[in-house]
Amino acid sequence: MNFSDRSNTTRWILILASFLITVLILWNTYTFFQIFKNEERNKMELWATAQKTLQNASDNTDVDLPLQIITNNSTIPNILTDANDSILGASNIDDEIINDPKKIRRLLAIYKGSNNKIEIEYDKGKFRYLYYANSPLLTKLKYYPIALLLIILLFGGLVYNYYKASKVSTENKLWAGMAKETAHQIGTPLSSLIGWLEIMKADNIDPVMVEEIEKDIDRLQHITDRFSKIGSEPILEIKDLVQETRHSYDYLQSRFAGQVEFTFTAPDYEIPIRVNHTLHGWTIENLVKNAIDAMRGRGKIDIRIEDDGKTAKIKVTDSGKGIPKNQFRTIFEPGFTTKKRGWGLGLSLTKRIVEEYHKGKIKVLHSEIGKGTTFQITFRR
Repeated sequence: MNFSDRSNTTRWILILASFLITVLILWNTYTFFQIFKNEERNKMELWATAQKTLQNASDNTDVDLPLQIITNNSTIPNILTDANDSILGASNIDDEIINDPKKIRRLLAIYKGSNNKIEIEYDKGKFRYLYYANSPLLTKLKYYPIALLLIILLFGGLVYNYYKASKVSTENKLWAGMAKETAHQIGTPLSSLIGWLEIMKADNIDPVMVEEIEKDIDRLQHITDRFSKIGSEPILEIKDLVQETRHSYDYLQSRFAGQVEFTFTAPDYEIPIRVNHTLHGWTIENLVKNAIDAMRGRGKIDIRIEDDGKTAKIKVTDSGKGIPKNQFRTIFEPGFTTKKRGWGLGLSLTKRIVEEYHKGKIKVLHSEIGKGTTFQITFRR
């Protein structure tokens, strides 16, 4: 049995033990409730007997004990009625209710549904009836299991959130470690390629070929820089959002111009935003490549920048297959993908870059099946 299996076994043992403890507590609480309820019933029957003794007492009868029994009942609320349901007396009830005929009648109706009435035969064939409710202590005990369950559910929710946050944190560290290791591994052959490029320049190799290789090396360096920033706090600088977005747009347009029709619309003035050049470019590239995948390599992509003075918005619109409304949020979750190949990390990384690093917002603004989708990124000015 490996460590993971042992951890899962221990987790299930703890869950089962917690469940059994909860069941035992609830069972004991129910048992205590029934015991106290029977004791209160016995007390009220004794109280009724004391009332009968006082009713039938003569001058020579010792009434000290009945009076003591009646006086000692200071917790159980009760109402005494005659055979015609007229109220003869009440105790342990607020005076405000006792003095209000309507309120006392409503309370009597409640007491009739709480416990079985106690008959008091004070004379042969003549009865009075005692109605009572549970004492405050018994009422609290009655709702104790509900409170206990709520506490257990709250505790379970906290444990679940802690476990989920811990798992996400571990996964983030894993992905960050993998990204940094990837950047490190790419860096070694990249340094060698840069050396070979300088040799090619010195040997007067075809300048066009050298220029294209140099572009690809620059691109690899750019990708390496992106991966090296995963998991670390990026440096944000005040830059022109229009120029930063335009830079990524120009690169993508040059790579996909043959199959995709690009349009770019933006204000004719600078929009200063705190961004990281490398990560912002990655954001735009991810959204555009996602759009190209949705269009299966052919269609129209419009990138539009809007500014209202308080916020700046980037809208990326494609003419692809669209996204169902129930997937507007799930598409940003790690691992979610509609492609046969792919890890489903592009939009997840994009969301993290926008919201965690740049403190912005990203969402699916609009989508229609078969017509296309618009993603919107919002930055505060």
